[in-house]
Amino acid sequence: MITTLTERLRGLASLFWREVAKFGAVGGVAFIIDNGLTYYLMHGPMTDSEAKARFVGATLATIFSWIANRFWTFRHRRQDNVLRELAMFILINGIGIGISTGFTALAKYSFNVTDKNMLFAAGIVGILVATVVRFFAYRFLVFNKELDEEPEFSHDHEIIERHPHTQSGPALESHLVQGSTAKDREVPGPPV
Repeated sequence: MITTLTERLRGLASLFWREVAKFGAVGGVAFIIDNGLTYYLMHGPMTDSEAKARFVGATLATIFSWIANRFWTFRHRRQDNVLRELAMFILINGIGIGISTGFTALAKYSFNVTDKNMLFAAGIVGILVATVVRFFAYRFLVFNKELDEEPEFSHDHEIIERHPHTQSGPALESHLVQGSTAKDREVPGPPV
């Protein structure tokens, strides 16, 4: 059982590495946009509205993130229904913005933190939590068109979902971890 779980985790890691790298690059730029703008607003025009400053920074970073993830990170997973994809993206990012803004608001209003640097740090912790939520939500809910044409992603749905009508057990999982394709598993028929 432990070996099966380990193999599944290794398989998932190998499937996600490229998307995680791109998502991380986009997230790094969005992080700079979010925190740069938030820091400026907290120490300038919105000096007494730290949670609002975090909301504005997160919102502009989200707009950047939508464009970059749609056209670069998950470009092969874009849905045909752009409006549905955008609505899901907005919903998920609304949750993410709520998490990062919530950490700032929680620190200020529940714990009576008044130091702007501590409030800023609380928002960064919120961003880190929201980033994990966003990645998996983007991958499985927003940009979820299957990549069966690419060998690295050809069996991602089989690793995550167990189908009763498919082969199961260590042999299949070993095949999936090694990145095999459906053709690799075909049993040759009698010569014609």
